[in-house]
Amino acid sequence: MKKFADKTVLVTGGSRGIGAAITRRFVEEGANVAFTYNHSKEKALALSATLNKSGGKTIAIQANSAIPNDVTQAVEQTVKEFGGIDILVNNAGIYIGKPFEDHTLEDYDEIMAVNVRAVYVASQAAVKYMPAGGRIITIGSNMGDNAVGPQTTLYTMSKSSLQGFTRGLARDLGSKKITVDLVQPGPVDTDMNPAGTELANFLLSRMALAEYGTGDDIAGLVSFLASQEGKYITGSFLTIDGGFNA
Repeated sequence: MKKFADKTVLVTGGSRGIGAAITRRFVEEGANVAFTYNHSKEKALALSATLNKSGGKTIAIQANSAIPNDVTQAVEQTVKEFGGIDILVNNAGIYIGKPFEDHTLEDYDEIMAVNVRAVYVASQAAVKYMPAGGRIITIGSNMGDNAVGPQTTLYTMSKSSLQGFTRGLARDLGSKKITVDLVQPGPVDTDMNPAGTELANFLLSRMALAEYGTGDDIAGLVSFLASQEGKYITGSFLTIDGGFNA
């Protein structure tokens, strides 16, 4: 029997990059998977169709993580389609980089809405349906511990906020036997942060392993945390960054 047979997973921002790798991993391991997308409708529907054709059970849900009702409706649609929710992966996130003095309140509201508030809203909505043994796993960033350089203030603040959320929610949900953990990736080769650029050369120079991670690397850690082997890990931050923060 596959590791996640009869389990239902919701992955926010699951149509591309790290999110798509997580979506694929859970499908390969037997889960029913709902995933959200915002703008990349064609890519999301293609991913769902490919996974379903190979024997998976997936649905792609259009949802803007900056809109609370979209987030709660994604949870409700997942439950309606698959009968429940066992694992929530809060993956959706954005980056806005510019000099601090050029940031606007609109920038602040946008990045906090997607990177922090959506995590809070999705988790609160999902907990109503989660059984004992449920999992809430949030994808943060190693920058929650390390502001790499200038033009990262808002992003770093948003990712650090997830640490406090993870600690507190782990305490709140411990009696329900639901674990809450934070995965903090470093540089991962995606279309939003490709390897081989001028920035990549700087990032590689800071890393112990001197190579970019892959979406599959992150998906493997998420799968472990969601599995039975991860049942005693909660309130934890797991950094996976090739030694960037070492």
